[in-house]
Amino acid sequence: MIDQPTAGRFEGRAHLLPVRVYYEDTDFTGLVYHANYVRYFERGRSDCLRAMGIGHAELLEGDEPLAFVVSEMALTFLKPARIDDALVVRTLYEAVKGPRLLIRQSVERGGEVLCRAEVTAVCIHLDGRPRRPTRALVDKVAPWLAPAG
Repeated sequence: MIDQPTAGRFEGRAHLLPVRVYYEDTDFTGLVYHANYVRYFERGRSDCLRAMGIGHAELLEGDEPLAFVVSEMALTFLKPARIDDALVVRTLYEAVKGPRLLIRQSVERGGEVLCRAEVTAVCIHLDGRPRRPTRALVDKVAPWLAPAG
């Protein structure tokens, strides 16, 4: 049997992905370099989709191939993460509106939020034009979305 990396787990609607801060993630002060939070958030979104049963390779190879691009991302940095910290990337898929997926994320250490992100990802055709997600994709994401209200 081949060991597989963790794809995290769900806690209610929230997907939790543990990550460790490595030397390569830090700047010369030993703090996580700001751009690496974007990498953590990308891993969180991708592994959340994987845990929902949606793989990126599968999306590219389907009858109606599609991909995602981030069209908006607002980050709020609250506290620094440091080398060797054990972090959790929390991901909540909030809504699907046309071609857009609205996502809230945070990086946490011991339950304390270090960085927050508000993300809009857009489904696209492989030529880059926006498109609505397939019914199969919406059906897989739907149980994890915020209740309408």
